[in-house]
Amino acid sequence: MNIGIVGTGMVGETLATKLISLDHKVKMGSRSATNEKASAWVKKNGANASQGTFADAAKFGEIIINCTKGEVSLDALKMAGEENLKGKVLIDVSNGLDFSKGMPPTLTVCNTDSVGEQIQKNYPLAKVIKAFNTMNYLIMVNPRQLSGAHSFFLCGNDAEAKIKVSELLKSFGWKEEEILDLGDITASRGMEMVLPLWLKLMMKFNSGAFNFNIVK
Repeated sequence: MNIGIVGTGMVGETLATKLISLDHKVKMGSRSATNEKASAWVKKNGANASQGTFADAAKFGEIIINCTKGEVSLDALKMAGEENLKGKVLIDVSNGLDFSKGMPPTLTVCNTDSVGEQIQKNYPLAKVIKAFNTMNYLIMVNPRQLSGAHSFFLCGNDAEAKIKVSELLKSFGWKEEEILDLGDITASRGMEMVLPLWLKLMMKFNSGAFNFNIVK
């Protein structure tokens, strides 16, 4: 499958590298087609790895993964181009975090809105699925590094898109019973509001090597 990554940070690089290991073709997009971080990633990952602009990555991908910071995601996706997002599964990994007053950050949007909803509103023909945003990037691609069961939250308006994302997750090692569909895209409010708790726990443990588990 052709997958476009919007963003060149650690999350984007980790997801892109995992996808390459699973024989997908991945194009990493940034503001510049010659971004140095993207170039270094391409050199390390062989023929199935490529780079370009945000628009190049969005056009290339059958699935697009937004790995930009939540506070700049709408700008990045505007550069990716509405036509390149139309009809495609758009996985939103972002969290809108405001670090202007130090740690822990506050949320740039919450309670009655979320970054995931803003993306869906601005790109109504994209199939936005909120996912991956409640955990450390290493656990995203290697869930079995933690002992026992733990939970992966996702939400979105399109049922078929959620099935497609779930299949991708299972190829990463997530178990079907661990994947919790929280409903439509408005559930991204709660998913994003998990971040203040997650960050407090990370500071307490001095590590991101943990995840949440829902027991019923």
